[in-house]
This record gives sequence, C-alpha cells and structure tokens, in this order.
Amino acid sequence: MSHFDPALFKNNPSRELAFSVLDAALDAADPVKAVKRHVQFDGSMLRTGDRTYDLAQHEHLYVVGGGKAGAAMASAVEDILGDRITAGVINVKYGYTNPTRYIEINEAGHPIPDEAGVNGARRMLDLARAAGARDLVLCLISGGGSALMTAPAAGVTLADMQQLTEALLRSGATINEINAIRKHLSQIKGGHLAHLAYPATVVSLILSDVVGSPLDVIASGPTVPDGATFADARAIIARYGIAGDIPASITAHLARAEVETPKAGDPVFERVQNQIIAGNDIAAQAALEQACFLGFNSMILSTYVEGEAREVAKVFAAVAREILVCQRPLRRPACLIAGGETTVTLHGAGRGGRNQEMALAAAPRLDGLGEDVMVIALATDGTDGPTDAAGGIADGTTLTRARAAGLDLWAHLANNDSYHFLQRLGDLIVTGPTNTNVNDLIFVFVL
Repeated sequence: MSHFDPALFKNNPSRELAFSVLDAALDAADPVKAVKRHVQFDGSMLRTGDRTYDLAQHEHLYVVGGGKAGAAMASAVEDILGDRITAGVINVKYGYTNPTRYIEINEAGHPIPDEAGVNGARRMLDLARAAGARDLVLCLISGGGSALMTAPAAGVTLADMQQLTEALLRSGATINEINAIRKHLSQIKGGHLAHLAYPATVVSLILSDVVGSPLDVIASGPTVPDGATFADARAIIARYGIAGDIPASITAHLARAEVETPKAGDPVFERVQNQIIAGNDIAAQAALEQACFLGFNSMILSTYVEGEAREVAKVFAAVAREILVCQRPLRRPACLIAGGETTVTLHGAGRGGRNQEMALAAAPRLDGLGEDVMVIALATDGTDGPTDAAGGIADGTTLTRARAAGLDLWAHLANNDSYHFLQRLGDLIVTGPTNTNVNDLIFVFVL
C-alpha cells in the first residue's frame, strides 16, 4: 500500500513510477521493523545489537523516550517484552500515536514545545531517578525528541524555551547548532538522562534523523556524552545575531554556566549502550534498490546534504539538466538519490517547509524540460516545517502550469509561501504522520 495519495500521479505514469521508489524508502525506515531487527528476547535474555542482558538479574524495566517514531517503537518493544515492562512514558507529536498496553504514550507539541511535553518529560525523569543498580532503563529515541522531551533547567520556563525555539527556527541555524543550545538548558538532554538513571543499566534504541548520525545531536543526546559546551551555545547565539530575540533568563543561564553537561569519560556512561537502529542511509539504500529494480540507472549522491534549501535546489536542478543533456552522471532513465537536512532562513510570512521551498526553488531551473524531469523533496516523518505536508514536487511543467493558474512563483518564494503555491498545482506531498523520522530525502528523476 502506498504512503502517497494517488491523486499526485493520476494520469502521469512517470510520477507513479517515481513514487514507488519513495514508498520503498519509507518502508525501510519503518520503526517497528527496525526495532525487531535489532532487539530479540528469549527466555530471560535480551539481546540489543551486539550486547546481551539477563533480565533475571534486573528487578525493573522502565521505558522512556521521545520522538515522532516513539509510539511505533513502543509498540514493537511491547510485542517483544510484553509484561516484563514495569512502566514507561514516551512523548510523541500530536497525532503520531499507536495503541500500547504497558507504556504511556503522551502526545505533545513539536517543533514548539508545550506543557504536555514538559509534563511527560517530568514523568520520565521520575522513572530515571527511581531506577537502581538492578534496573534497566530502555530509551526509545527518534527525530523530534529534542523538542518533545523538554524539561527546562532551573530558572528557565517553558515560555522561555518556546521563545528561544521560535527564534532559532527563524534564524537558519542547523539542527546541530540548535541542539547544542537546548542541551545546556535542559535537565534531560546532553547526557543528563543517563546521569539521573545511574547506576541503572541504560539501553538507547535510536532512530537517526540527523546528518551523519552524531549520537550527541540526535534528540540532543539524552544518554550520550555531550561534545558541546556552554561557550559553544553562547557562540551560536552570537553567530546568528539573535541575542535580542531570546529571554533574559536564558542569556543569564548560559552566562553562569554553572553545571556543564556530562562529557566523555564520565562514569555515568559505563553502563550505557547507544544503538542506532535506522537512519537516512538505510532509507536511501532501499530507494536505490527499488529504482534499480524498476530499470532506472541509479546512484546515491550523498546522505550529508545541508545548506539553504533554495541554494541546494539549484544544485539538484542543475544535475537534472546535466543528466538530460549530457547523460551524466547517469544515463536516462535516471534516478539520483540524496539525503540530509536543509534549512530555511525566513524572510516572509508565508507557509511552508524546507522541502517545499526546495521544490519551489528548483522549478524555474527545470522550466521547459517536460513532466519527465522531476526534483522531489520529502520529509520522511510526513511533516515538513509547521505544515501538514511532507514535501513537494517540481518538474519541467511547473512554471507553465503556474502561469496558467495566475501564480507568481517568485512572489511566493520571496514570502516563503511554498505550501500554497504547490497546493494550487497539486504538487504538494501530503502523507499524514508516517510514524518514522530519518531526515529528508531528495530525488532527481529523468525519464
């Protein structure tokens, strides 16, 4: 069954072929399958990755965590461990739910944190504090976890964190930079969760949504030694010139720098296992295999794509032209795949997201190349920016169709209003919650 509305490719065989490749990528990122690939339970023995734990030697098993894939991961863990679970709390984005029996699924705000998220995070902290040396804490971490697991440091309020998050999202800062700041304003991020759970055994199953999968950045690394410092956090704020846009309480907290996040070598990490169970590269590889099966000449260009969405769009549109005109780096029919996460520096008041903006910015550079030349940008979690869309499509007919509909592409781009432009043309990708999150995928198809 496709993740995509058939209306996207009605009467367009090229699009239908292309979206079967995208379907394969999302299937590979399925969190239930990922958990079950990496976790086995037989008798009393729990195996995660290359480690084995005898649960007969553990009194309690607590499950905590957060992220857009959290509910699906929790369902998979319950299928494996059943009533061996003592208690659990997982924070997920509103609508990203799954039925569970032993683990509480707590819906909360993302990307702007809310009170529901703070309440859930506090319950996680209570479970971590309750864990003793003979207990095991299983952490389920996925993309979005940083916003969803908000437990502000002393002296910082939820309203402060909301204001900071809005300023950071508008600044164009990367997720690595945003999370470096978040870790230094939290009781749970930047290794603090592992510190609170010590001396319990901690196992984190991690679905990566960050370029390169650095463990200390994914969901702000609640069970990982932190590589960033208070000085780094202050420098990022200065770099983007947002000091005047953030609350005085946050500025004061970062200036005091009283208690640094736990670093590598800290004994609290001696009983911690961090296991990545799925990521952008796995989804890209599955897309590659499906494209080859369908007869495309295919390659993965990179899974480390970053930068301003509209600038990255120029590169992929140029690659599409190169394939069409020069038959390189691939011969037609071609499918080029990339992954990563771009950013958008907001200048307008429109609606959209980084993938929608990439599609919009690619469109003028594909003009006149026909419907068989496409650039497709997709957020694997089904949520691109603060919208209900997952991304967008641009092809060689986009600009022609826009003119016929009376749409001014450049005005929409200047206003960061990619959503309404693509929606009018039927080029908006809407999947609903996919219950996974392994970052973004970019596709160039030339048939």
